[in-house]
Amino acid sequence: MAPARPLAQGPDRRPARVAGVSDTAASPPPASGGWDAHVHVFDAGAPVAEGHYRPAHRPLEAIEADAARHRVGHLVLVQPSVYGDDNSLLLKALAATPGRHRGVVVVGGSTPQVTLAALHAAGVRGVRFNLVSPVGERGDPAAQLRALAPALRTLGWHVQWYVRRAQLAHVRELHASCGLVAVLDHLAGLGVDTVPADAAWAELQALADLGAWIKLSGWYRLGASAPYAALLPHMRRVAAMFGERCVWGSDWPHTAFAPDSQPAYASTWQPVVDALGAAAAARLRERQPAIYA
Repeated sequence: MAPARPLAQGPDRRPARVAGVSDTAASPPPASGGWDAHVHVFDAGAPVAEGHYRPAHRPLEAIEADAARHRVGHLVLVQPSVYGDDNSLLLKALAATPGRHRGVVVVGGSTPQVTLAALHAAGVRGVRFNLVSPVGERGDPAAQLRALAPALRTLGWHVQWYVRRAQLAHVRELHASCGLVAVLDHLAGLGVDTVPADAAWAELQALADLGAWIKLSGWYRLGASAPYAALLPHMRRVAAMFGERCVWGSDWPHTAFAPDSQPAYASTWQPVVDALGAAAAARLRERQPAIYA
């Protein structure tokens, strides 16, 4: 792997103290096991938005058990698109073991500061915008981000984006002025058809220079098939751009697959080992990322 570039200077990632908010979830979680930075939890009985998938029952204890078998003890619970801005299931999961996991939620631009502060106390560290899923966004993400930005800067939260590679320029434009850290889902949409000279690489470099982070995840969403060897050159190039600002996510429970044909948990991790080498991959997974402090 090529040497990582020096980390770009981004905003201070230490969460600000908010008056009246408990520090319980803000304190460091137990140092037992590595981090899986992208999972979802589902309750089959919960209402979902029509026009997309209907999830099977996938509770927190199921992914905790699966992850523990692979020496992963901490999860980042990402709000699924089918639940819109009803984050209640995610918050219930965070409350089951306070301080152990982190959350990324979906909220509207008019969400009060007091509500965001309560989410922070529960373990939430970011908001997500989904421009790919059919029910991902119903408003104007740019307007929502502008409205939320002051509160997000106070809390020290990041902004997580699920976008196609053609939308990276828009994300870069927003983050060049908002003073917030971007986190790019699923290899920033760089599928197997992304050629070395694609304009998306320059946009990705610009985002890396702004201090963005990227998730090594969602291989099957990028036109690749197991063992995902076609994406290894992309992963190495991305790792050279972002250095320590890479995180790995299993994308459990793999909603792109039928419930009875789920990929093995380890199969989502192996491409990181293949791309970066065992030692570098282990360091990536074992440290607590600053964005989830």
